[in-house]
Amino acid sequence: MSGKILAMIVLVSAAIAGGALYYFQIYGYYYDVAAQPGRDVMLLPQDAEAPEPITYSEFRAIDADSSPIRYRACFETEAAPEALAATYMPAEAPEPLTAPGWFDCFDAVALADDLAAGRARAFIGQKNVHFGVDRIVAVTADGRGYAWNALNNCGRKTYDGTQVGEDCPPRPTAGQ
Repeated sequence: MSGKILAMIVLVSAAIAGGALYYFQIYGYYYDVAAQPGRDVMLLPQDAEAPEPITYSEFRAIDADSSPIRYRACFETEAAPEALAATYMPAEAPEPLTAPGWFDCFDAVALADDLAAGRARAFIGQKNVHFGVDRIVAVTADGRGYAWNALNNCGRKTYDGTQVGEDCPPRPTAGQ
């Protein structure tokens, strides 16, 4: 009899822990990003250091403090991808990161298909939003826009343990 009770306690504990893990991974750490008109969607010009804002509307974004690459945003713009490509720095091999299912405006699979088919273009929005992380902004031909954070070369080297080169900015110390 005590073996059955012990087994039930273990199973119930495992179910509670699994449910909590699922909740925290999918919902728990995310928060809505407050819109900052004129500062939410920015692109890096080809010959400049500082990003510039582009016109946009219907901005929605989420982020989480638990990881620098959890940022996702959706917006609408009248700027054509071809016009943006003439002025702004393209993102090399952009890979949209998936968003939680409840953030339904950001479909990473459809966006990746649009990028591969040439129906969308991706640009560097801002370099080193966090150390080793760039903001990528993609715009589709029909005026939908998306933004996400992705590891840059310095970030990939830092997190895989490779020696970081001189072309990377200094890594911030704890507490900065």
